[in-house]
Amino acid sequence: MNLPLSPTADRLVTTFSLGRCRPASGTWGSLPPVILAGLLLAFGVQGGGLLFGLVMAAIVGIFSGACVRFGDQAVSTFGKSDPSEVVADETAGMALVLAFLPTGTTDSFGLAVVTLGFAFVAFRLLDIVKPFPADWLERRPGGWGILLDDLMAAVYAIVALHIAAMVI
Repeated sequence: MNLPLSPTADRLVTTFSLGRCRPASGTWGSLPPVILAGLLLAFGVQGGGLLFGLVMAAIVGIFSGACVRFGDQAVSTFGKSDPSEVVADETAGMALVLAFLPTGTTDSFGLAVVTLGFAFVAFRLLDIVKPFPADWLERRPGGWGILLDDLMAAVYAIVALHIAAMVI
């Protein structure tokens, strides 16, 4: 039997309680990386650059680690195999998409807004639809199952973002 989540673990797996927001807790959990990306861009950090990528990679690492480390406890605490309260997976997935922004897609304010918006919508849609193998990955037990489908959705969103950048 797993112990209940500690307050720190709860804050991490729920992305500072955004997982308790309704409706669409996953959408709420996907917002922090987008907001942080917008702030980084506003302060002159180049989207797609090293610093930007490292910040996003840190978010991926922290929230992925929380899913894997505390996933079993979250399943036990919330009583569901992929609890809607757990949105660290969405936070990690969205940050993964943003870590791989196509070059030049954040060079102006308007372009950055469109790019971040497209990345957000693409990730959320692909996370909801779960094209193969994301649907299969979601059925893995514990924290890995909570996390891996979102990382796969992120990979699909990265591909979609790069295709859109080439077309436009």
